[in-house]
Amino acid sequence: MSALIRLLLLLLVSTNVHAELLFEQAAPGVFVHHGAHQDLSEGYAGDICNISFIVGSKGVAVIDSGGSLKVGQQLHAAIRKATALPILYVINTHVHPDHIYGNAAFLADRATFVGHAKLAGAMEQRKEAYARLNQQWMGDAFAGSELVKPALEVADMATLDLGDRQLQLQAHPLAHTNTDLTVQDSLSGTLWTGDLLFVERTPSIDGDIKGWIAVIDGLKKSTATQMVPGHGPVVKDWLSALDREQGYLKRLLDDVRTSIKNGGTMEKAMDTAAADEKNNWQLFDIVNRRNVNMIYPALEWE
Repeated sequence: MSALIRLLLLLLVSTNVHAELLFEQAAPGVFVHHGAHQDLSEGYAGDICNISFIVGSKGVAVIDSGGSLKVGQQLHAAIRKATALPILYVINTHVHPDHIYGNAAFLADRATFVGHAKLAGAMEQRKEAYARLNQQWMGDAFAGSELVKPALEVADMATLDLGDRQLQLQAHPLAHTNTDLTVQDSLSGTLWTGDLLFVERTPSIDGDIKGWIAVIDGLKKSTATQMVPGHGPVVKDWLSALDREQGYLKRLLDDVRTSIKNGGTMEKAMDTAAADEKNNWQLFDIVNRRNVNMIYPALEWE
């Protein structure tokens, strides 16, 4: 890769539909774009999560494609600035719309779409709601976006070959969602966690909080040199990042359990649960309230 192309990847932004996104070169051949810390319902334009691509000697793998066809097209253009090698795989780390709606930008490449064994079913189940909500959130910016389901489903573990590097994929049990998939690059040691790890942005629960805490214990045993979270900066001190996230989830779990035990209401818990974590996370007031609303009914039946 020439110095000029690298500079374009890192520095250029323009306003047309195929504009380059800003990318960090996190390791040789590893490029990460960091989405903005925006809430889905406030100023969302389909670009809030980390999206990445990896260049191997045989071809390219995409990890998450963004929240709209437009973002996927911008990602595609960035890849073509970096390499003419074929785009072999598009990997989705889970079902959330900010990670998957750029998939359609890669249909013409005949890439193999890859995801958790439960991803296709989750996409189908949420299809109508996602289409309605994303149209509401983004309006014209959502035009042309569609769900593309995985052709290669991972129930446990799988390996993808990019030539000089292999990608180790692992499906996880119910945690952040029921479709969580992690990806580790053999050459750089980089591990993509999807939304199993949030950095800076308040972790958002759409699965099982107890399962998520358990999965984090497993991630702490990783051999990774660095981790790319679903949201936030690439972290080399990933153990501390996992500790911070797990600390929030444990505090939230304990506070909601205490509220239920003491006969408190869910509405009150929305204001008080994990409140001392507020200064540690962005979008805390919005996301934490949603988390309480998500876990409170389930915990009442423990």
